[in-house]
Amino acid sequence: MGRIISGLALAVLLLALVGCQGMPREGGPAAREFRWRDLAKSDIDLVAEVTLRQHRTYLRELADKLYRRNPAQLRRGVGDREEALRQILGRPGRGLLAQWHERRGARLVELALSTGFEGDRVAAFVYGLRSMAVAAYGSEDEFFLSDEYDPQKIYHLARNLEIAAWRLRAARDASGRALLLSVGIDAGGEVNASYERLFGKLIALHDHFAQVVADSTHRRIKNVIQGVASAVFFPL
Repeated sequence: MGRIISGLALAVLLLALVGCQGMPREGGPAAREFRWRDLAKSDIDLVAEVTLRQHRTYLRELADKLYRRNPAQLRRGVGDREEALRQILGRPGRGLLAQWHERRGARLVELALSTGFEGDRVAAFVYGLRSMAVAAYGSEDEFFLSDEYDPQKIYHLARNLEIAAWRLRAARDASGRALLLSVGIDAGGEVNASYERLFGKLIALHDHFAQVVADSTHRRIKNVIQGVASAVFFPL
């Protein structure tokens, strides 16, 4: 019974997911048809799948924005933006894998924002975020009744996303230039806060799911208060 999410909690989470998504847009996640193997899934399994599909949608948006602001990174990777996005969100090619030296998750994010890295920083950064979620959830494709979720790990994933967002803004080379351009001033003199909003959606997505899992399994999440400027990534 602990694995069966209450109808009220499920409704709250689905409303939260809709709020994170905003209005439907071309290329966004689409509802899929019922499959017989869905009978081997609980409600919370289906919500986990929706959560991670939305996670990948946000990561694609993040990668696309970063490539547009940092086009030189493409020349350090696969050369074409659409192909780079396909590999980051699908199966990375040998070229990218060779750059990463088998790193995943937080270690890959750290590599992407290290001054000595000569590969595609956007690909390494975004794939690092993607593989963090895989580590926290145990998969990113399908979940079944036999799967279990650790709300503490998923909570830590959300905190790691906060740390990654801060490091993206703060990473500089020896001359003080940003390693990856993100937040900036637009032509009208306004601060471009779209990156913060996007990271806010990612963080809220996993915080919501962590809390629903904790409530449905009667487990307690240990909250952590730390400054992101001095924080280290949580192991997942």
